[in-house]
Amino acid sequence: MVRGSRLRQIGWAICIGIVFGGFMLLTFRVNAVKSEVVRAERVIVDLEREKLALETEFETRANQQQLADWNAIEFGYLPPRADQFMEAERELASFSAPRAPGSPEPIRFAREMEASDYPALVSPLAGPDEAADDDDGSDAEPAQQDAHLALASLD
Repeated sequence: MVRGSRLRQIGWAICIGIVFGGFMLLTFRVNAVKSEVVRAERVIVDLEREKLALETEFETRANQQQLADWNAIEFGYLPPRADQFMEAERELASFSAPRAPGSPEPIRFAREMEASDYPALVSPLAGPDEAADDDDGSDAEPAQQDAHLALASLD
């Protein structure tokens, strides 16, 4: 009786091992198929992007041909020649008319400021007279005490 029970345990262990091995093979196969699906989806997305780019290029080139036909037939426009290009801004400005009375002021561009362009720095606590005294090298301690007293009175 013990012999049959031992044989049955070995049989169950072999069956469980076979089922586990089959489960592992099936898991690997499912993961391989998932990887192939993800790779195929990436290829599809890349192909859709390429298709969109080609469609855009095709439409652009078709519009260019249509514009060229309109320019040649209806409007009579010609491409610019080399002698029509300006060398500098002054050459372009030479074509301008003088300003009419009442016209707005021209647009001014920013420039780098020099040290003399900045306003004189004045202490908001000391005022302009005491700030001039500080530049002479006199003792600044009374002005600081006044500032501390002014701040203390705000509290």
